[in-house]
Amino acid sequence: MTTVHVPVSAPYDVEIGPGLLAGLGAKARALCPRAVRYLLVTDDAVGPLWAQKAADSLNAAGLTGAVYTLPHGEASKTADSLLKLLNFAADQHLTRTDLFLALGGGMAGDLTGLAAAVFLRGVAYIQIPTTLLAAVDSSVGGKTAVDLPAGKNLMGAFWQPKYVLCDTDALATLPEDIFTAGCAEVIKTAVLFDEELFELLSADGKGFDRESVIARCVAWKRDVVAEDERDTGRRALLNLGHTLGHAVEACSNFTLSHGESVAVGLAVICRACAERGICGPDVPYRVDALLEKFGLPTRTDIPLDALMEKMLSDKKRTGGTINLIVPEWIGSCRVLPMDTGEVYDFMREGL
Repeated sequence: MTTVHVPVSAPYDVEIGPGLLAGLGAKARALCPRAVRYLLVTDDAVGPLWAQKAADSLNAAGLTGAVYTLPHGEASKTADSLLKLLNFAADQHLTRTDLFLALGGGMAGDLTGLAAAVFLRGVAYIQIPTTLLAAVDSSVGGKTAVDLPAGKNLMGAFWQPKYVLCDTDALATLPEDIFTAGCAEVIKTAVLFDEELFELLSADGKGFDRESVIARCVAWKRDVVAEDERDTGRRALLNLGHTLGHAVEACSNFTLSHGESVAVGLAVICRACAERGICGPDVPYRVDALLEKFGLPTRTDIPLDALMEKMLSDKKRTGGTINLIVPEWIGSCRVLPMDTGEVYDFMREGL
């Protein structure tokens, strides 16, 4: 097992390794000694595999509670789903000292985290990521959100988890396409911060050691979040590939996963930067090659006009400026503020 400590305003640990789910109840009891009830939120793909094991561990630790199951997929990450979850929590008579738990991928984690942030003005919650993407990214850092019709993650709050339990055994049950999509966030982390990790991924492909690579990605995110918990500065770097990626995801009506869409966004931004001389021509060549090695897309057929419409409603826009994250070389990126009128031509150079 590997532990990564996250030293934010409400510090917590991320534990990564095999077989950890069996100890969930004891961990929850130690972290929330006044809790009596729990609400375990999952989806209809993950629940049949892991919810009973999680509930058994919680029950054995003297907690009682309920499992709330959502349809899997981004379509469940809505304000309507949030209200239904909150009403269910109220019906279960959860109190301010009780506990929410998110068991699943990014949808379950984001939705549950937001519910925990607003229910009774804030209750504790635990993240139990079961996808690679959630393990390396969305479960850590305290960003919680649901989507609005106008765009992704437009209703949200910062609410740090009490604890993150990443049982790597859960990754063995992932469908191949879901695991592959999560690899996009691992590659993004390597492009941002870690050329050595980039080379390791280039050599090992999908056969990389899961515990060590997840821990490495979490440690990089930990460093950024500890410096900029509320996303007012350096944390913007974590959006590499996401401005265009969110637009691709939305314009595809979520037929492309978040990871696949980020892969496209990452490839496009690297090609555009090479065209502008921001990075060398080797950067898009190497990034495209690694994404293709992992079976991830590097291009989209969606018209740029449609993508721009979504990008202009992106939550990262500030007035007439969009902050793009651009690579200078593998392992080093920076924020490039760009007038919205210039973004169209910039993106066109990378498509």
